[in-house]
Amino acid sequence: MAADLVRRSVGVIVQAGQISGALAAKALTKTIPIVFLTGGDPVALGLVDSLNRPGGNVTGVVSLSTELEPKKLELLQGVIPSSKIVGVLINDTNPFAQSQSVRLQQAAHALGLTVLIVSASIEDDFEAVFAKLIEQRVGGLVIANDGLFISKPERLAALATRYALPTIFQFRTFAAAGGLMSYGGDLVDLYRLSGTYTGRILKGERPADLPVQQSTKVELIVNLKTAKALGINVPLNLLGRADEVIE
Repeated sequence: MAADLVRRSVGVIVQAGQISGALAAKALTKTIPIVFLTGGDPVALGLVDSLNRPGGNVTGVVSLSTELEPKKLELLQGVIPSSKIVGVLINDTNPFAQSQSVRLQQAAHALGLTVLIVSASIEDDFEAVFAKLIEQRVGGLVIANDGLFISKPERLAALATRYALPTIFQFRTFAAAGGLMSYGGDLVDLYRLSGTYTGRILKGERPADLPVQQSTKVELIVNLKTAKALGINVPLNLLGRADEVIE
């Protein structure tokens, strides 16, 4: 798909899903501007030379993501304190999967928890993953940030509900679809920032002159209706911290 866009000589390529899209586009063109959106380190991936001076034809927006994974685990433990085994769903084809796993394992150790890491790289993997988690008697699930998972919040929320598995994910769309909790950046803010950069490039500015932006807006959403269906009493102090409670 990236090759097709390059052949069409589009004005700008915007990656809004898997970061592999931006990496593929960069490998194919040094002239067409590319705007990425990622939750990882774009310097480590080789997308830009530095955050302040991207260089080349690539710039974009970074959201807090990997840094928030331990906090998601802590929040989940707050509503299932008696559970000692927690599942973690990653996409092992994601360039940041290893760092996500390491951070979550370190956080779990600090909280006295055991982590079971499972992977899904396509939607067809989801069902087997949830079945395995229940078979291993995990008490809850943390879904790591990934473009595939972001694109399927309704499917993931439906499976979490069907398997009665308390689950936390990155974005509000998951909690709104029936997931227990979400904690992470605001997708609307992230896409607004990347859209602004895209507009500026289309008006003539160069990606090399546009520093990589970081969205620092973070929100906690709790679906109280789901909590009640799961028989979970959400602590009042956690509800008080929530940016939104879905009833």
